Amino acid sequence: MAKWGMVIDLDKCTGCQACTTACGMENNTLPGENWQDVLYYTEGEYPSAQMKWLPRPCMQCENPSCVHVCPTRATYKDMDAGGIVFVDWNKCIGCKYCMIACPYGVRFYTDESPLLEPNLTKVFPGRDGQQWSPPYQNPNVDWRRGIGIQPKGVVSKCTFCYHKVSKAPEGVADLDEDNPELVEYVPACVRTCPPKARYFGDLDNPGSNVNKLVADRKGVRLLDHTGNRPQVYYLGSGASIPAFRPAPKA
Repeated sequence: MAKWGMVIDLDKCTGCQACTTACGMENNTLPGENWQDVLYYTEGEYPSAQMKWLPRPCMQCENPSCVHVCPTRATYKDMDAGGIVFVDWNKCIGCKYCMIACPYGVRFYTDESPLLEPNLTKVFPGRDGQQWSPPYQNPNVDWRRGIGIQPKGVVSKCTFCYHKVSKAPEGVADLDEDNPELVEYVPACVRTCPPKARYFGDLDNPGSNVNKLVADRKGVRLLDHTGNRPQVYYLGSGASIPAFRPAPKA
């Protein structure tokens, strides 16, 4: 069974936010609800200050703190799905414990107020308990894994585009958009990245590109001291970000 992981090369990333846009369109998220965000920060003082950026998907942690605190077990890690962490919308009660426990700030609860105006939940009102009914809709729906149009009163998050990844041929080492036989299974953020700063594959496969990149280029995990042990690794000169703090939620 694969252990799906992502590698992001910060030396290649240009902060263009194509990943953010692709993720939102693929997963029917409300504008401003960015499962795949790009955080901007500065280093140094004027006039020598530098602007830098950090792409931030869900880390799909090996030891996820969000799972440990969920009172209804709506948040769970599925080893049969490559170790991806899901939110079962049928069980989620919107208590937000998982949001508090996540050290990366990558979970969302958007019922209270719109993140951006106009409030599109009013412009495109939802049906059958859905938060909204967007004019673009991915047909994949799996509430047990938090896939589809988010219903009201629940938390949502990145799923590594499981609705695509799950259809990949068994035993594949890497999902590369340059491989015409695999391109339809590649997560939206990886497939859309213009500078090819993202890689996706099986971390447990010794022959996979992601495995080799982590080993050969000494990939690091964000806030690894928390013990969450992410399945997302960063490469490059900017891959040490000790001052990282998750952005506040609306």
